[in-house]
Amino acid sequence: MNLVRAELERLAARRFVQLMVVLLLAAFAVTVATTLAGSHRPTPGELGRAQAQAAEEVRNLEAAHDRCLRIKAGAVTPDENDYVPRDCAEVDPALMEELPSAATYLNGVFVFAHEALPLLYFLVAFLMLFGFLVGASYIGADLNSGGVVNLLLWRPRRRAVLGTKLGTLLGALLALSAAASAAYLAVFWLIGQASGLTGRVDWAALGGTYGRGLVLVLLAAALGFALATLGRHTSAALGTVAAYLVVWELGARLVFDILQVARPERFMLSSYLAAWLTGEVRFWDGYACNGATTGFCDGFYRIGWAPGLVLLLALTGALVIAAFTAFRRRDLI
Repeated sequence: MNLVRAELERLAARRFVQLMVVLLLAAFAVTVATTLAGSHRPTPGELGRAQAQAAEEVRNLEAAHDRCLRIKAGAVTPDENDYVPRDCAEVDPALMEELPSAATYLNGVFVFAHEALPLLYFLVAFLMLFGFLVGASYIGADLNSGGVVNLLLWRPRRRAVLGTKLGTLLGALLALSAAASAAYLAVFWLIGQASGLTGRVDWAALGGTYGRGLVLVLLAAALGFALATLGRHTSAALGTVAAYLVVWELGARLVFDILQVARPERFMLSSYLAAWLTGEVRFWDGYACNGATTGFCDGFYRIGWAPGLVLLLALTGALVIAAFTAFRRRDLI
């Protein structure tokens, strides 16, 4: 009997997995129906007005940049309403990632280029939850019910059995997530074509987020699998995550705020998760400029994708190694 095929059949037959797939399809259908109900194909008159508004906004940006340059040169005296950054390049329209476009000023029109990333973030969050819960319940239920013991009777190699379970889980989840994400984006692109606008899509950025999201889904599943293996029950994984969120993500934030700790987001796992998914996150440190008396003080700080990936891989890898070590040594009866 092929162990991988047997595990795939067991995974597909689990009612919890089937329920989560149904919920995924239901969430997909509701989002599509809501989008279709709230969007329409813009008329030529609507497009003309939106294009005029966008052009006017671009002219305002160019005027603000020109005034900034003249203020820096001493040709103009700034008034109290002027925003003068340290470097006028910050308000230079030519250096902006995206200039105002007609799509920004259209009401009731679904624009795929503007909505694709938020929609993809929503799907990745759901798939991460899906992966974590399925990974935890997949091994947790077997350990609690004795299914792993029965499996070891005909394949008495603990590492091979646990490794096959984890590999089967990740492979099936990767295939499902990749197909669901591609279909999800394709459907909304068609909605933009038929009942809205597609806009100028940055396919490179969207593809990067798509790939990073798939990595997060796999890490979430491996994390749930490892925690349930260590705790020998699905509830152990759920309890660990709940305790972390309440004690650290919520409780520690309050303590850091009371103590006025500088750059508290550096100590939160959620910050690194967001940094990996989006490429970079930017935070404001309210206490960075407390001691500054003169000059420009920049209270913003950033966390890039590289530290996020390193931390997530290190945490998940350490827990998976600990789970395999504990599984090899413990008494399963």
